[in-house]
Amino acid sequence: MTTLGFDKPLYVLPFDHRGSFQKKMFGWDGELSVEQTAEIATAKRVIYDAFRAAVAAGVPKEKAGILVDEQFGAAILRDASAEGYTTACPAEKSGQDEFDFEYGEDFARHIEAFHLSFCKVLVRYNPEGDKALNKRQAARLKRLSDYLHSRRSHSRFMFELLVPPEKTQLDQLKGDQAAYDLELRPQLMVQSIEELQDAHVEPDVWKIEGLDRRSDCEKIVAAARREGRASVGCIILGRGENDAKVHEWLTVAAAVPGFIGFAVGRTTFWDPLVDWLGKKTTRDAAVAEIARRYREFVDIFETRQKAAAA
Repeated sequence: MTTLGFDKPLYVLPFDHRGSFQKKMFGWDGELSVEQTAEIATAKRVIYDAFRAAVAAGVPKEKAGILVDEQFGAAILRDASAEGYTTACPAEKSGQDEFDFEYGEDFARHIEAFHLSFCKVLVRYNPEGDKALNKRQAARLKRLSDYLHSRRSHSRFMFELLVPPEKTQLDQLKGDQAAYDLELRPQLMVQSIEELQDAHVEPDVWKIEGLDRRSDCEKIVAAARREGRASVGCIILGRGENDAKVHEWLTVAAAVPGFIGFAVGRTTFWDPLVDWLGKKTTRDAAVAEIARRYREFVDIFETRQKAAAA
């Protein structure tokens, strides 16, 4: 994939959670048995069936996509690829503060095995943090970027950027996470994007933590698209926030050209899936509720986008 960028609408239902899924959803630590792995895969199939139901109910297929892991979702990825859906799969080891490849030197074979639309990475990067850590991560990410933009790959590059606060940054705000998100994180995100680009890490799509101000969304797009990167897209992630906060973030981002969609996972699927696993609801009802939530987020984004363009 040699042309940089992706600027078409993209509404992703992400359920590539691994370590957090097995621990918080199922209460399991450590290495899983074959039976436990199958049980998690069965739960993830509920989310996939909800995605398919939402597309059948009117979410445009060409704008819809899933993000699911190989460990629990290999069969889903194969099915989705065969059905012509947009697919994405993570390349990073789960639950680590430092980015590294889930499959080590074999990363390319795993990417190509599923004919992915996107290879996704989740990276924690604070430009005022550990410089050696940032440099190590950037070197690995450049290697992946170079591969994905070579003729050997048919997948685009999706980069989920998380900018966790350094202790000194929180201290200056008296430990107020909300103040950090509003006052410090937006500029740190811009710095992170520019540093990574300067290290020759070139995502086609940046997956971005929610922002409260339109002006901050505009600065993110300007950074993502600087110096000839005019087709690079940005999507908003949900970060497991409540419905009201996700609605707010989608509404802000949708009005800004360059934000092409979203990736909202836990806010969409977590509660209905917990209710189904706890036998408080039926599988069909869980599928219907997850599909309804996903459709609702699509409607919010598209309605605001159309209003802003009018």
